[in-house]
This record gives sequence, C-alpha cells and structure tokens, in this order.
Amino acid sequence: MVSSLTDRDGRHISYLRVSVTDRCDMRCVYCMSENMRFLPREDVLSFEELLRLSRVFIRQGVRRLRITGGEPLVRRDIGEFFTELGQWLHHSDQQGMLDELTLTTNGTLLADYAELLYKAGVRRVNVSLDTLDDVRFRQITRRGHLATTLNGIRAARAAGLAVRINTVAMAGVNDDEFDALLSWCGEIGADLCLIETMPMGETGEDRTASYLPLSRVQEQLRTRWSLTPLSDRTGGPARYMRVEKTGQRIGFITPMSHNFCSSCNRVRLSCTGRLYTCLGQEDGIDLREIMRSGGDDAAILTGIEEAISRKPTGHTFLLDEKMGRVSGPARHMSVTGG
Repeated sequence: MVSSLTDRDGRHISYLRVSVTDRCDMRCVYCMSENMRFLPREDVLSFEELLRLSRVFIRQGVRRLRITGGEPLVRRDIGEFFTELGQWLHHSDQQGMLDELTLTTNGTLLADYAELLYKAGVRRVNVSLDTLDDVRFRQITRRGHLATTLNGIRAARAAGLAVRINTVAMAGVNDDEFDALLSWCGEIGADLCLIETMPMGETGEDRTASYLPLSRVQEQLRTRWSLTPLSDRTGGPARYMRVEKTGQRIGFITPMSHNFCSSCNRVRLSCTGRLYTCLGQEDGIDLREIMRSGGDDAAILTGIEEAISRKPTGHTFLLDEKMGRVSGPARHMSVTGG
C-alpha cells in the first residue's frame, strides 16, 4: 500500500517518528541545555493518545514507525506501549500494517528492555554514542556513564537486535575517534552512522565551532579505509557505504553540507501531539487539541493532511563557520524527537 499522505512536492509520507517524552537521563551538549525545564506531564500525550494517532497514520499507508524521545525508555510502562505497537507488524486489516518498528535510544536502559523489544517485533535499534572514551563521554553527555551504554549495546546484540551507532561528528571534540569507532563497530557487528551537528534550541554550546562537514570526514576516511558506496536504504536520510575491512556499513547524515530534503518521506509527532512536517522548520499542527476537543479520527486525518500539504520543500538550517551565524528552530531536538 502506497501512502496516501502526499505533500505538494509529490513526496509520499511513509515514515513517522513518534516522541513519547521530552525527558532524558542525559544532557548531551548538542541536544539540550544542562538545566532543562521539562514539560508538565499533563501536556504529554498518554499512550492511548499516541496509539490512536499512530493508527491514523498507519491506515493511510505509513509503513515505518520509529519511537524516540528525549530518551524513550525512561517513560514508565514503555514496554507495554511497544507490545501494543508490535501487533501492527503482524496483523493487517483492510487499511494496512507496519513494515518496521524501530527505536532510537541512548542505551542507558537498553539492557533492561532488549529482550522485550525483540519479542514486541523490534529488529533494529539506533544507539547514540559519540565517543569510546569514558571521560569524554561524561563531558559530552554531562552525566552519562559509558559502561552503562556499552552494556546496553551488548544486551541488544545478544537479544538479536541489529544495532546502528549514531555519532554526532564534532570538530575538536570527537573527530579523532572515527577510526576507532569504525573498528569497534566491526568487532561488535554494528553499523556506524555519522551525523552533522544541527542548530536546534539553545544548548549553551557554540555549535559553529564544533560543526564538521561530513564530506571532509568521508575524504579523510577513504585514505585509510576501503569504502564502497551502497544503494541500501533504511527509510531514513542516511547514505551508506560498505566498510570492506569489517563487512559493516558506515552511514552519513548531512543536513547541513548536502541536504536530502528532495527525498524526505518523514514527519515527526512530538510528545505533546504536535505534528512537525520538517525537522528544520516550525510549521505543523496541534493534533492534541483536535483529539482533546472531541475530534474523531476523520478530523485528525484532515488536520494531518492539511499539515502535510504545507510540508516545506526544504529546511532552513544555517550554520556559517566563517561568519559565526547560526539559525534554526528554537525548540530543542528532544522536543521534536530525533
């Protein structure tokens, strides 16, 4: 079933990222400020509301669902939520089903949930990990423990989950570790995905100083590794290459240096029920208001279709190294959900 949700540029929306919370047990320097003020709980959608909205999307042909946060696994009863979502992987009514259910996590609680996630139907997870150095990990996350995240990754692999390591590439911070990360990912059987810094929300850090174009990184890696371009796609924006020495893949997500907006098939549902049609812009619609004011599924769908019809052709991120200019949405990445 081809998605019936189509924007003005003819892009079919088949991928929904759902944030279940803005809360997190870390404070990564590129994601949020150190002293965050999180949303009141009454502003956050219940699991029943999240399931209802997800169902509307799935019935219109959305085939991939990624659960994000904040850190999704810190939310109470998240296991039951995954179990409910997993039913759509195996059961189809006349209006469709899911092809894939995935998760993005910082890994701190992954050891507790890995087996449950696999039983629910999750087959791959993305784990945020920006360094293999314990001290540096603490500095980047402001409060995390490397050993806990590594334990979660090992538990995920043991449970049968494919793992992709997401690493935000930062000049002067972790740009000396990409070789080590590639080798380590080969050892544990995980893919690596490098991501450019995006200017979202005030984090208290100078992101122009740490911005690192991945075109430059790729050129440098090619001098030391045999990398073969692949046509592999996982539904998201990463472009993959095979690391011949390890057999694993390395992906590059380049929203700043080489945007991928023309092929964007994604929208994001925040934990407050706001639908964002572009990560780099504010336009969207408040689906929570429609629901809580008594709107039925038809009213929700109308709102979704109206928002998607306005989906921007491209984002408006700006991160000018030379001029020191930064421009992007005021909301933090943790609000939108990955």
